[in-house]
Amino acid sequence: MTVPVFLAEPGDLARREFVFGGPEGRHAAAVRRLRAGERLDLTDGAGAVAECVVLDAGKDSLRVEVLRRYEVVPPRPRLVVVQGLPKGDRGELAVEMMTEAGVDVIVPWSAARCVTQWKGERAAKSLARWRSTAREAGKQSRRFLLPEVTEPATTSRVAALLAEAALGVVLHEEAATPLSTLPLPAGDDGDIGDVVVVVGPEGGVTEEEIAAFREAGAVAALLGPTVLRTSTAGVAAAAVLQARTGRW
Repeated sequence: MTVPVFLAEPGDLARREFVFGGPEGRHAAAVRRLRAGERLDLTDGAGAVAECVVLDAGKDSLRVEVLRRYEVVPPRPRLVVVQGLPKGDRGELAVEMMTEAGVDVIVPWSAARCVTQWKGERAAKSLARWRSTAREAGKQSRRFLLPEVTEPATTSRVAALLAEAALGVVLHEEAATPLSTLPLPAGDDGDIGDVVVVVGPEGGVTEEEIAAFREAGAVAALLGPTVLRTSTAGVAAAAVLQARTGRW
């Protein structure tokens, strides 16, 4: 049986024995119903991990003992996906799948053709849902380095990210070069810099956006012979790049 993962405070991870409470501890005790002798892994979501065993189970908390601690090294290259805002709950679906696939940074993008627009209170609530989805998907997939979900980005901000990247890619159904054959850059020490992939919204990327991204140094790439939905293109691209960069 897979050992469950929960989020914990960094200070608790450094202790030998402690009471694991709060919302996460309550979930472990009341929902997952962990009992004495069972294992669980606790993480701060930033790479620190404590392998623990339950000493005693209460109604809404657990007393745990730390068996071993270690740090997870961030994978390289860092994989950044700029996600055009999808309609409805497909944004959370995209975030969930990209988190499971190991994407490091997810950037919500208010593209020109986005049907959905994040403004005012809606923006704050939508961003909170994306971040909550990433957190829960990260625990489910046993990620000890949770992805960063940034503030919503404008097109000019996305262009800046592409300009700073070692490789910037815009997924486009009319591109001639497959993503699977794009040459990957390498640093002097063999390390590759950030790879930034732009996924357009349902309406696609405009000519003006493509021009701005090309000027920033990005290249257009094709995923395959079929057209994927915006909510699935990111995870498909991530899978290709994970394999090509040796992260998988």
